[in-house]
Amino acid sequence: MGYPVIFQLELIYYPVLAAVGVPVNLVAIVILSRGKCGLSKCITHYLVAMAVADLAVIITDVIMHRINNMYLPINFLFLTPVCSLRLVLYIVSLDCSVWFTVAFTFDRFIAICCQKLKPKCCSPRTATVIISAVCVVSFSRSIPVFFVYRPVFVLNNIPWYCIGKADYWTSSFWRAYECIDSILTPLLPILLILVFNALTVRHIIAANRVRRRLRSNSEDHNDPEMENRRKSMILLFALSANFILLWMTYLVHSFSWQLKNYNCRNKYLNDPVYIAQQFAFMLQLLSCSTNTCIYGLTQRKFREELKNGVKFLFTLNGKLFT
Repeated sequence: MGYPVIFQLELIYYPVLAAVGVPVNLVAIVILSRGKCGLSKCITHYLVAMAVADLAVIITDVIMHRINNMYLPINFLFLTPVCSLRLVLYIVSLDCSVWFTVAFTFDRFIAICCQKLKPKCCSPRTATVIISAVCVVSFSRSIPVFFVYRPVFVLNNIPWYCIGKADYWTSSFWRAYECIDSILTPLLPILLILVFNALTVRHIIAANRVRRRLRSNSEDHNDPEMENRRKSMILLFALSANFILLWMTYLVHSFSWQLKNYNCRNKYLNDPVYIAQQFAFMLQLLSCSTNTCIYGLTQRKFREELKNGVKFLFTLNGKLFT
């Protein structure tokens, strides 16, 4: 009996995702950290944080979990304490990735719609505080997960592999925990992003109408303010739409099967629920590799920095270019 199509697809998909996701997120981190993309320091802080979190998700889940399980039968990553810690780090990274997106959306909402709050809320210091708070809260709420798993077997007093303890599958506490987790990631973030974007769009439409009326008699029809708003909104909506679309399948699935089968060992499953779960994971993890592409498509200065970086790497540190 052969492997189902979904597993054969995973065998190719995850190595390709890792091969693309790691370098593109590293590139994004380097380019954005240089601060030469024409973005404010506040926006740059959020985008760098998102890229770091996305990179952490790819390392902890795609590489250390999925690729490792498929291609490396036994190694130290299968030790029960290491396995439990890896799952905690993955959940923390995923939480941070999601809530950094929400924080970025909220920051743009304040900057565009609440001018009085902008100097205080849309500053590099505030961004740093929010990013740090998200990391602390995500780590704190993920600590119980470390104690969920027990070893599958013990060999020479060494525990191997992770499987949920008996009370994990029957306890009301863990069922409630999984349900709350589905709400916090990603239902609530999706709802918040939709609300903030809707309010932002309504404000921009109203503001643009007033601005057009005020400038209707002017001979110079170039409006830098409206152009800056347009570029900012393109980036905001592209990131938001990417997040919502790629997480939607996971959102639907998370409420149909709260107790996720992270370490399903039977790969001969053709059950629709299992296939939906794996497909949802594939789309969810894809979202951790697409933000850099969005930056390149929407930000001219980001593309210029990327081109300069390529020239630097492939032309003797750029000396062949005048």
